[in-house]
Amino acid sequence: MAVTSNNQFTAFSRQVGNRNFLSPVGFKFNLSKAPKVDFFSQSVSIPNISLGVAMQTTYLKDIPVPGDKMDYGDLDIEFFIDENLENYLQIEKWMRSLGFPESLAESIPLDPNEEDLLMGARSDGTLLVYNSSFQPIAKIFFRDMFPSALTPVPFSATATDINYIMATVTFKYTIFNVESLVGNES
Repeated sequence: MAVTSNNQFTAFSRQVGNRNFLSPVGFKFNLSKAPKVDFFSQSVSIPNISLGVAMQTTYLKDIPVPGDKMDYGDLDIEFFIDENLENYLQIEKWMRSLGFPESLAESIPLDPNEEDLLMGARSDGTLLVYNSSFQPIAKIFFRDMFPSALTPVPFSATATDINYIMATVTFKYTIFNVESLVGNES
């Protein structure tokens, strides 16, 4: 990094080192509780983050100040459904076990020795982001994920072209952390 003798940045040091744009096709998602969804993943977005805002009142104008709570958006993953419905059924069974199982065999086993009884209901996930040369540049860890929505599976006998069926699963999670895998970050 180019810095002058009085610790000021030069114009060169303010420039981005790598001028390539991030490719939208360079990603891989891993989900330990539903590994059959990984291979068929077609799209995923890094969720939005919002910081709450508190208002400091004054007699002239209220002034917004940074709040103390972070709000993380949902994680949506779009995937092709395999011909045997295996990846779709992994998510469906996971959701059924969380919500309204028809029998105790479908419910998630609770371990009384665990500090968090619902850890069997959750799973961690990792999104690997690749650069234009398909080298990993970042890992995004999603902690304590669980599915909250699964889109319908549309069938149509009137389709003239074969468009393979996709579904989108929406996950809630506790937090996500981004780890850079690039050695020379500024």
